[in-house]
Amino acid sequence: MVRKIIHIDMDAFFASIEQRDFPELKGKPVVVGGSSERGVIAAASYEARKYGIHSAMPSRTALKRCPHLIFQRHRFDVYKEVSRQIMSVFYEYTDLVEPLSLDEAFLDVTENKKGMASATHIARDIKKRIKEETNLTASAGVSVNKFLAKIASDQRKPDGLFVIKPDEISDFVDQLPIKKFFGVGKKTAEKMYALDIHNGKDLQKFELSRLVHHFGKAGIYFYHVCRGEDDRPVHPHRERKSVGIENTFHKDLHDSQQIKHEIDTLQVGLLKRLARSEKSGKTLTLKVKFDNFEQMTRSKTVEYLIKNEKQLNELVQMLLREAPINRPVRLLGLSVSNFPDDRQVDAMQLKIDFKEL
Repeated sequence: MVRKIIHIDMDAFFASIEQRDFPELKGKPVVVGGSSERGVIAAASYEARKYGIHSAMPSRTALKRCPHLIFQRHRFDVYKEVSRQIMSVFYEYTDLVEPLSLDEAFLDVTENKKGMASATHIARDIKKRIKEETNLTASAGVSVNKFLAKIASDQRKPDGLFVIKPDEISDFVDQLPIKKFFGVGKKTAEKMYALDIHNGKDLQKFELSRLVHHFGKAGIYFYHVCRGEDDRPVHPHRERKSVGIENTFHKDLHDSQQIKHEIDTLQVGLLKRLARSEKSGKTLTLKVKFDNFEQMTRSKTVEYLIKNEKQLNELVQMLLREAPINRPVRLLGLSVSNFPDDRQVDAMQLKIDFKEL
């Protein structure tokens, strides 16, 4: 049986909600995020995107590109409630829903609750329902697997619907620019260009062993998707992969004592979050963003579960020795990952031995 996969992606979700709730913002360049010197853009309306503004861009850069840019403070409670409305629509069609974030999800509608034979009709139905219930638009991609459905949803934004049928897969992927492959970022694209790989057809010329040599495990993924192959199932329940905490500072940290104090504070916060989530893992990751926005991450994996203040602090100090921080710091973060299978760990082992929590 041919699978029928839909990818739904809300159009400029946060910014569109702001324009919906504040009609005076319609048709204007709007971003969600802080307007301060150290602010960062969380979302941009399509009017703002015409100026080259995008999420994760520093606010000061965005203002240079569009001096009349309108900044809106985030309202995450509102965004979450709208997301809940959208997800409830999805579940009317299938229980095989894999949310990727508040504003996008995969749906497997091969067998669906409404008995509809056409995935295209389902996608069109869902888009209509979202518009009626939230007054927002969504773009949808329909195909036989997750990779193709994801790519398809980006083809006709905003408010688009694009279908890649089985007999169209080969031609579509052959001509697909490599930078549009899901999973190919700026650095990977540059590496592929250096290898004279510009589209799917170019990528197909590389044997599996060569792709693995150049791109590691990702080479296996590239080998299959450039042929339109992706057998990953839609996972209806995505388990949490990590627990973390980070802080962006109003002023860059220059002093080692300041950095130490902030890392100590993050450790306390991380232990609290681990306790609340009843999670504990074997890998600790330190994230540092410097004053020029360059980012560094260092990880350490151990044989035991990281469960208490002493274990966490020892690993943090180890990471700091391996990668000393010798430049002004904009952001610090800590996260624990590599959780064991819950069936293999007694729940009591996951309790954090930290009496002040």
